[in-house]
Amino acid sequence: MDHLNHLPTYEQDFYAWALENANLLRQKKFDEIDIEHIAEEIESMGRGEKNQFISHLAVLIAHLLKWQYQPDRRGSSWEKTINYQRYRIPKLLKESPSLKYNIDETLDDAYLRGVSIASAEMIKAEIEFPEVCPFSLEQCLDAAFLPD
Repeated sequence: MDHLNHLPTYEQDFYAWALENANLLRQKKFDEIDIEHIAEEIESMGRGEKNQFISHLAVLIAHLLKWQYQPDRRGSSWEKTINYQRYRIPKLLKESPSLKYNIDETLDDAYLRGVSIASAEMIKAEIEFPEVCPFSLEQCLDAAFLPD
């Protein structure tokens, strides 16, 4: 029987499919691999990296907003979250420097998410945040920066 008939399909068993296709790639059996799904998975991994970056940046922005708009609630928990995000984001940028491409658009996306997070967590929900992010990426990542 043809080896292709024994391959698990992407839809049937993703894990088995991934292992088998990785094995076929290592053996350079390019005519047997599932090129289309492999390409989709690689693109998905890239989107996942960008989403992870945006998520960390959104949490950081949310806490900077809370720090700025609720000074009476500032505490070590917020500082720890800010510091952790400031640790994670540069690591992500080091691993994938191209995440900096279109950084203005990425910052806009992160800001919208950050506003949503901050609004949901803040006591004063009536606060109107600026339409655009009041912090630059450099400020967000600056360990000495905390908004007034």
